[in-house]
Amino acid sequence: MQGITDVRSPTKTNLIAALLTWSFSEIPEGSQSIDIRSAFKRSSEGQDDAGELDFSGLLKHSDVREHKQEETPDVDVWEILKNARPDEYEKIAFTYGITDLRGLLKRLKKTKKEEKKSEAFAKRLDPAYQADKGGKIRLIVDLADPTVELKWYKNGQEIRPTPNNRKYIFEHKGTQRIMVINNCQMSDDAAYSVTAGDEKCTTELFVKELPVNIVKELEPVKTTVNERIELECEVSEEGAKVKWMKNGVEVPTGVRSRYRVKSEGTKHWLIIDDASKDDTGTYSLMATGGTSQAHVQVDLKPLKILMDLQSMTVLLGQPLKLNCEIYPGNVPGRWYKNGQLIQPNDRINILHKTKNHNLDIESSTIHDAGDYTFVPEGYTQTLSAKVHIIDPPRVHLEALNVQDNTVTIVAGNKLRLEIPISGEPAPRVVWMKGERVILDTGNRVRAETFSDHTCLTIDVTEREDSGNYKIVLQNEAGEDTACVKVKVVDIPDPPESPLVTDVGGDWCTMTWEPPRYDGGSPILGYFIERKKKQSSRWMRLNFDLCKETTFEPKKMIEGVPYEVRIFAVNAIGVSKPSEPSKPFIPLAVTSEPTMLVVDDVTDNTVTLKWRPPDTIGAAGLDGYLIEYCIEGTDEWIPANKELTEKTRYTITGLPVEAKILVRVKAINAAGSSAPRTTQHSILVKEVIEPPKIRIPRHLKQTYIRKVGEVVNLVVPFVGKPRPKVTWSKEGQPIEQTISIRNSECDSIMFIRKAERKHSGKYELSVQVENHIDTAMLDIQIVDLPGPPQAVKIEEVWGNNVALDWSPPKDSGNAPITGYTIQKADKKTMEWYTCVEHYHRTCITISDLVVGNEYFFRIYSENMVGLSESATATKNSALIVKEGLQLKNPQYNDRDFTEPPNFTQPLINTFAIAGYNATLNCSVRANPRPKVIWMKNKIPIIDDPRYRMFSNQGVCTLEIRKPSPFDGGVYTCKAVNDLGEALVDCKLEVKVITQE
Repeated sequence: MQGITDVRSPTKTNLIAALLTWSFSEIPEGSQSIDIRSAFKRSSEGQDDAGELDFSGLLKHSDVREHKQEETPDVDVWEILKNARPDEYEKIAFTYGITDLRGLLKRLKKTKKEEKKSEAFAKRLDPAYQADKGGKIRLIVDLADPTVELKWYKNGQEIRPTPNNRKYIFEHKGTQRIMVINNCQMSDDAAYSVTAGDEKCTTELFVKELPVNIVKELEPVKTTVNERIELECEVSEEGAKVKWMKNGVEVPTGVRSRYRVKSEGTKHWLIIDDASKDDTGTYSLMATGGTSQAHVQVDLKPLKILMDLQSMTVLLGQPLKLNCEIYPGNVPGRWYKNGQLIQPNDRINILHKTKNHNLDIESSTIHDAGDYTFVPEGYTQTLSAKVHIIDPPRVHLEALNVQDNTVTIVAGNKLRLEIPISGEPAPRVVWMKGERVILDTGNRVRAETFSDHTCLTIDVTEREDSGNYKIVLQNEAGEDTACVKVKVVDIPDPPESPLVTDVGGDWCTMTWEPPRYDGGSPILGYFIERKKKQSSRWMRLNFDLCKETTFEPKKMIEGVPYEVRIFAVNAIGVSKPSEPSKPFIPLAVTSEPTMLVVDDVTDNTVTLKWRPPDTIGAAGLDGYLIEYCIEGTDEWIPANKELTEKTRYTITGLPVEAKILVRVKAINAAGSSAPRTTQHSILVKEVIEPPKIRIPRHLKQTYIRKVGEVVNLVVPFVGKPRPKVTWSKEGQPIEQTISIRNSECDSIMFIRKAERKHSGKYELSVQVENHIDTAMLDIQIVDLPGPPQAVKIEEVWGNNVALDWSPPKDSGNAPITGYTIQKADKKTMEWYTCVEHYHRTCITISDLVVGNEYFFRIYSENMVGLSESATATKNSALIVKEGLQLKNPQYNDRDFTEPPNFTQPLINTFAIAGYNATLNCSVRANPRPKVIWMKNKIPIIDDPRYRMFSNQGVCTLEIRKPSPFDGGVYTCKAVNDLGEALVDCKLEVKVITQE
């Protein structure tokens, strides 16, 4: 029956023979399916009746599957099964709807076994026998009639006794007939039968081949290319079949293979005559009793570079020679340029002579530049060098075909200059105008470079584009420069705003400066226009060009404000108008300023103030001009370059202790008024003002800050000249961590992060010559306090606890403002606040719960806050009910740890080849152990053929579809911190062949 797997009797034929001994009576209704794997309770080894089966332990409740039943004829299936061949049982069961083999076996269990009594045999052969290879086996039958003729057969061939044949020995003991098979070999594994008259009984003999063990392990090999490799291993049996593997793949040993296999007695060799790098790997020899493996490492012979390739730069047309020297000298190689293989030709010559490798090019070209690489054959090392082919750059200005390299263009037109260039590598081209570099990303003005020429483009030329343009070409071979002059002609710039120097009743005198830029052409003359200020219509005053830069407009209306402007004219055209002049009124000048007095005097300045003129007039007042004259000279020096509209001015840069006279003029469009001069000379010498420190109100008391905060104190003071400022702390210089910044009117003390050491009294001293003023500042830097000291429980009564403690050693440089008391139940140790801001150093805590045990801790507090840590009581306070004594029970801690101990060991067993097998054992340990499975003392790690499980102390190893090579000794090892334990078992893998 093909569905039966994992059978402990030798073959499926035994199962079929055993089933035939049962008497079939009837088909049970409501068939159920069952998996009869592992259905045999006893194996053929050590059992008297190998053909009897016991399925009682496997008969469990299973789900009934509903199937559509087809109508079948009323036939006796039991008779059909009894008369059919064993290989037809399964087909008959499916044909007649027998799907529940479990129910069938239940009925078979209850059916009486009918035995047909043999007339010739009193006792038949057992269904199967098993013998070890090299051992012997006795096949015994008991005859009912000793006179009957007996014949023995092997696979249907009669076995005849011969005098010299010691293989088969026939013995007679009473009615027993015995055939002894000596020195059992694999050829003796066959079906045997014996005939007595017309009757026949059969059996099967299974010869068990002993596992081949490895006596001498493989050894690792490390060698170089072209060397001979021999891997030697010795096994326990001569002529044993072994398998050679490389990296888990069987080694090919055919006629054309690089690998040769050799064996002599129990020794086996794997030979590689000419090793290569591809032979590196892990080699293993597999026998039925174990596996041996070793790593083979094949390396190249070390390559020595005697002379490396050298990068070089070669002028265009010059020879190019690359050479290198390597060891070993017989190693060929290949030359590459930019990753492409170089083939020799008429221009390129490649030479190899012993250690030297040369690449010669007679005349270099531009295309010979690049990265050259020499690759020795068989090595990862490479020799590389860069070759640059260079040619000096050159600018070809003759292509412009202009005189003196000057290009003239009218403003507003487009200019494009294309100049041929040459050089290799392609030169870097820079266009410059003066010190400014012209970029290729410009919008209006840009410089572009191509492979054979460079181009300067100005989309719309402007007068600013005039000038010398320099072209700079650079590459590795050198540098070349050239200059091109560009001249842009345009209308001139407008003149500056005209200046009205003199104003009369109906006239004025105006002057102006020529335009800053004449447009590239000489100025021919000027046009003048004027208009009334409130009007928008300009009137031309001259129709013939004015050659001079002065003009006198006439016929103006007195008292009306006017403005004038100028046009410049050259050969290109007329410029834009100048800015209008300042409005002017054809009137007389103002009267002189009044009330001129000295306001302040220093060592090099004099400050004056005055009042406006009494009569200003219709022209208004443009400003004031201040002049001074040093006593003893007649030269009046202007103090202000521009008019000032203010009536106060400070003259600076005066010599010390000089005597000066000062005058002030009022200026308007008509001119300057008569000057107002000081009555007496002024001595330039500063008046001493004694220093005075003005301490802010918040600094007159102690200045308090926390640790880490910023201290920024500004102390103002007065004094002339600039006082000398000095800081000190209790008579000593201040620390470097304190920054001091002084100005003419104040001093600033700055501390980025205040520290306790910065506390103290600071003295500020301000000195002007012999005059000194001092001030004292008190700074206090405060911090969190330390925890209280000596917190203890003074007394416990009722539900009250009296606590006592001492103030902290460190108050944080500030008075202690109070304490915070907390309590915690010993069971939970969660802290709760009882009292906050408590001022005394002793307290009574009330309303505590009877039966609870408390700990207490206390924080100290100052103006900064609570201390970072608290001081807790060393002892606890137990609140007990009065009159009762509570005695806490004492418990001994038990140690539940134990080393690994296997409560259920592994059991020697066997498996059927091709069907999954499992090994189980139970271990007890605390802490949880690490479980390691081993085969033949070698740990099983990351092997996909094995699956390992561990659940609730049960350790399982599953072997997926085992082969004969998976047989051997399996070990389970459990390890924890207290020790280790191991158990092992022997697993045999049997191959079942179907007759």
